[in-house]
Amino acid sequence: MVSLCRIDLGKPDEPNQVELGRKDEAKVYKMFLDHTGSHLLIALNTSECLYLNRSVQKVRALSRWKGHLIESVGWNKFLGSETNTGPILVGTSQGQIYEAEISVSEGSLFSTNPDQYFRQVYTLEEESGPAPVCCLEIERGLEGKFFIIATTRKRLFQFVGKVPEGTEQQGFSSIFAVHADHLPSFREFPANLGFSEIAFYTPKLRSNPRSFAWMMGNGVLYGTLDYSRPDSILSDERVWVYPPDIDITVNKPISIVLTQFHFLLLLPDRVKAVCTLNGQVVFQDLFLEKFGLLTRMIKDPTVQQIWIHTEKVVFRYHVQRESRDVWKMYMNMNKFDLAKEYCKDRPECLDIVLAKEAEHCFQNKRYLDSAKCYALTQNYFEEIALKFIEAKQEEALMEFLIKKLSNLKPSEKTQTTLLTTWLTELYLNWLGILQGDPSQRNLYLDTREKFRTFLSSPKNKDCLFNNRASIYELLASHGDTEHMVYFAVIMQDYERVVAHHCQHDEYDEALNVLSRHRDEKLFYKFSPVLIQHIPKKVVDAWISMGSRLDARNLIPALVNYSQSASTQQINEAIRYMEFCVYQLEETQQAIHNYLLSLYALCRPDSLLSYLEQAGTNPNRIHYDLKYALRLCAEHGHHRACVHIYKVMELYEEAVDLALQVDVDLAKSCADLPEDDEELRKKLWLKIARHVVQEEKDVKKAMACLSSCALLKIEDVLPFFPDFVTIDHFKEAICNSLEDYNKHIEELKREMEEATQSAKRIREDIQEMRNKYGSVEPQEKCAACDFPLLNRPFYLFLCGHMFHYDCLLQAVFPNLPAYKQAKLEDLQKKLAATSQPSKSHHRPKDADTISLGKGQQSREQIKSDIDDIVAAECVYCGELMIRSIDKPFIDPQKYEEEMQSWL
Repeated sequence: MVSLCRIDLGKPDEPNQVELGRKDEAKVYKMFLDHTGSHLLIALNTSECLYLNRSVQKVRALSRWKGHLIESVGWNKFLGSETNTGPILVGTSQGQIYEAEISVSEGSLFSTNPDQYFRQVYTLEEESGPAPVCCLEIERGLEGKFFIIATTRKRLFQFVGKVPEGTEQQGFSSIFAVHADHLPSFREFPANLGFSEIAFYTPKLRSNPRSFAWMMGNGVLYGTLDYSRPDSILSDERVWVYPPDIDITVNKPISIVLTQFHFLLLLPDRVKAVCTLNGQVVFQDLFLEKFGLLTRMIKDPTVQQIWIHTEKVVFRYHVQRESRDVWKMYMNMNKFDLAKEYCKDRPECLDIVLAKEAEHCFQNKRYLDSAKCYALTQNYFEEIALKFIEAKQEEALMEFLIKKLSNLKPSEKTQTTLLTTWLTELYLNWLGILQGDPSQRNLYLDTREKFRTFLSSPKNKDCLFNNRASIYELLASHGDTEHMVYFAVIMQDYERVVAHHCQHDEYDEALNVLSRHRDEKLFYKFSPVLIQHIPKKVVDAWISMGSRLDARNLIPALVNYSQSASTQQINEAIRYMEFCVYQLEETQQAIHNYLLSLYALCRPDSLLSYLEQAGTNPNRIHYDLKYALRLCAEHGHHRACVHIYKVMELYEEAVDLALQVDVDLAKSCADLPEDDEELRKKLWLKIARHVVQEEKDVKKAMACLSSCALLKIEDVLPFFPDFVTIDHFKEAICNSLEDYNKHIEELKREMEEATQSAKRIREDIQEMRNKYGSVEPQEKCAACDFPLLNRPFYLFLCGHMFHYDCLLQAVFPNLPAYKQAKLEDLQKKLAATSQPSKSHHRPKDADTISLGKGQQSREQIKSDIDDIVAAECVYCGELMIRSIDKPFIDPQKYEEEMQSWL
């Protein structure tokens, strides 16, 4: 009895055996397992077919299939499930193609026939008539299009058609119906193995196959599958003939399996692997006779494993690192992109491919492509460079150098410098050649843009900056001022840019560069030149810079400019100085002095308003008073000089100068020294003398008397000539006499008040002499709380009483340093007067005199000590008020005090 053994690779030690239930002579002809392993069809040599589902143990006969020897099955990978195959195609040995569907009932398994239907849809024929359907494959392309591939012994057929959306379950009858009246497209070969087999390579699970290999009599037809083509998915076809040791009449191949780069041919005693890229045998595995003859080879589409079996043994192959040498084959085929793709993680192989590609491009005169490849190789730099130089391919050489430069490491500074300098020279040469040829204008512009991109590249920035002197020399040697300026801007060498514009009288451009980059030092350097030609724009630029510019550094430029400019042009200098003074509120003396000089030269009216606005406080005036006075005097601006005299408090000089201009101006000056009546009187006398003697105006002189209360008629009379009559100032004399009389009466009243005040003071002194205070025997010191009468003490009017030493101890730390020193000195003197004399033989009279003097000195010292120590009560006086912010505990003794409380 025939049995079937099922092995779950997850549990290989637990095989499952299923009996086919046949006791006759029937043998298994072929078996067909779908890609999920759920459905198994078993074709018997008795033209019967059995079905086994993965989830059951019982084999079921397909009654509708009886009478047909099954050669091939095309599984439906799109609609099949574990219990239903969906519409599938079945090929027979008579050339018929049937459509069928097998379904397993979920309620009661096999309660009905599993084969839902079995109907013929097409018949394949060769030149001799119907031929066995060796293989069937169903693939779905784009936009609902289906491709069906069917093979006979010598032909490969393709059926292409669309199945309407939603009708996929109805099968593929509509596709075959299109070819009912004519043959579909097919490939045919003359040789015949007696059978054929087609294999497909699928890179990922549940994806479409990418390539195919059809084993037939003439060899193996290999190609790729292109699902975008309208009538055929077979593409890039070529036939690889069998290796020389395979004779289809003696040891014909039995089966074929396709991998990514090889197809494996199964022979009765061996396996050969042939590369699909070059047709060479790259692997051969010979099997021993004890295993028996090899019968079949198949590939698991899920895990990509290859299975081979004989009548006795099953073998399994794992494909590993299949693509390790593929790069060589692609390289030899000049398919360099594919070669690089398969060796991108192997630098040594990639270098070989790049060198071969570079050489190939060079030989085919594709010099730019060759340069790009050479730059990525490890070949000798000098050898490659000379190669392009000998071929006179400067553009390719530049491309090579650019690519080589981009691949250098930051640490390779010497190589970077060499390449950068060389590229600059090549660019300049190339630009020079193109610039002289009008027909090459577009190429020139394109090359110029590349050169500028090269100069401004962030990667080259450090190298170009460190070697900018050499680059400048190269640019200068080629006379390329345009790129010299461009390079200077990139290097932020704006000084060179501005200097270039100035040399070429492009002053507006120079100022634009300064204004754009706002570099103070460049403004200081180039302002003297620019202001000579575009003064208004320069001043506008200065003002826009605001406080970033130090106006003192611009004064030299303005001085040079104002010395040779007209009044209208000087106004620009004044405009900037006024901006500094009034807007920026500059306090620098040089700025204010220069503005003063400009005012004195061109704007006298603005000079006086500026001086008055600056005020009269010398500490808040920012110009030099002496310089301003000299400047105004030189230009004859007397009113300005008077103002400056007033600020300098030189009132006599101010009045003297004001009298030359205006008497009223002199009067305003005379009233300024408010605290010095004698000076005011003197100034008013100057004015009066001027009015009387110079203007000879008696009425105006009398007006001076009324304007100043300090002047009397007697002060002014000496200035009048002798012939002047008294009628002009009779009223003034009478007023003066009345003032004197009032003053006398005021003095009398003050004398009486003083007499009364002296009398009251004498009475108060007498009363104080008789004032006393009483001290009770039990009174205690307010500081130490000991009896008061035990030691010398002080009694204050407030009622507080202190021992002398307690009061001294409380007062001394709070006294100023000079009083502490004085008190210590007085105490030493007091102690000295208390010591008895060491001489015992002095005369009596001398002792008496000495004692009298000592007693008097001692009393004076004690009085001085009392004035310091007992000036006020220590609890009620200012000493207590001043000590209110002092801590109760000395900060230096705080830690010690805190520890004592713990």
